[in-house]
Amino acid sequence: MRDSFAIAMAVLVTTALLGGVAGTAAGAQPTISTDGPTAGAHPAVGAAGASGTAPAQTDDACGFPVNATDATGETVTLEERPERITTLNPSAAQTLWELGVQDRVVGVSQFAFYLDGAEERANVSAEFGASVERVVDTDPDLVLAPNSSAADVEPLREQGLTVYHFEAATSVEDIAEKTETIGRLVGACDAAAEANAEMNDAVAAAEERTADVDRPAALYPLGGGYVAANDTFIDAIMNAGGTANVASEYEAYPQLSDEVILETDPELLLVTDAEAAILDSEPYASTTAGTEDSYVVMNENYLNQPAPRSVIESTTTLSNAVVEIQADGSESTDGNSTDGSADGDSSDGDSSGDDDSADDSSTDGEDGNESDEDGNESDEDESAGDTGAESPGFGVVAAALALLATGLLARRD
Repeated sequence: MRDSFAIAMAVLVTTALLGGVAGTAAGAQPTISTDGPTAGAHPAVGAAGASGTAPAQTDDACGFPVNATDATGETVTLEERPERITTLNPSAAQTLWELGVQDRVVGVSQFAFYLDGAEERANVSAEFGASVERVVDTDPDLVLAPNSSAADVEPLREQGLTVYHFEAATSVEDIAEKTETIGRLVGACDAAAEANAEMNDAVAAAEERTADVDRPAALYPLGGGYVAANDTFIDAIMNAGGTANVASEYEAYPQLSDEVILETDPELLLVTDAEAAILDSEPYASTTAGTEDSYVVMNENYLNQPAPRSVIESTTTLSNAVVEIQADGSESTDGNSTDGSADGDSSDGDSSGDDDSADDSSTDGEDGNESDEDGNESDEDESAGDTGAESPGFGVVAAALALLATGLLARRD
């Protein structure tokens, strides 16, 4: 095991899949109402970082029937509580597990199999996106389709299924809103409020933990030159965790040339494999992070899937790592370290995966980043401007390939 600034070993990694690349999904802002005296817009969730700001929910406010307008502008009506729920992306599945309603989940994408008991549910994944036939076979009362699953929505609705499509989650606030919406749709409003309160508390704690330390210039490479940039869930995690994203001048998940990566010169790399193999390859080996062997191992599923538990675990892991790095100074820490803040990731499991996994991303990609639900959850409508098209060193062909790869990565959310 190499000496390094590796802090906080990633856990629960089952496959080298990106989990939550987020993009901008077109459509109406979601609104939820109920018939009768409780009708009205669904209350907004408090700002990220606030302690316990999720609104209190009452049993009446979480009753049925419920009408909800999703990201496509479609009004989805649920006459009664859904007892059979299918998710197309891992982040929605993770959220349902967090809300404690996993017993009602009958179908998930293959990228959600890291969740306890998820492998016992029907696998609704196809080579790209979801299999309409497999989803129909689950006989769902409700299908949850996070952002990059847009292409799957209409074919499923044509089969008579009730499908709710979410916008891309690019911030902690977006995740809170998404969680609250899912809670409302499945009749678990109190659990959603509790999950958001815990998430907001974790973000506040991470920000307080790193308030008095220098922010290391950091980068999360996805492989093949792709990185997590501005206006993404991962960028929000990096900021809350006490780092400065060197790719923040770009948006979404661009493909950068080697020259640009060298110019950004990150001091710290976020990786999802314990060996941090990407630090041995160029251009990363020639950055400050590469020459100083400075990296932090993150849980792949949590880092890439926009959901409350992902925020809690990722911000805790990263902020603890930043504090420990500052405390250690020039002293290196073994990648297997479990001392002090290295316990930032509270879950157990095997950490595996290759940070060059973007080259293998064509086999999955739910919501872009959610390394798949929620892999990477990103929008399939990413513009060329969010790829190498506007990055020095790449031409039209490379930009087209980058655009395709970004769409594929999105399926992992």
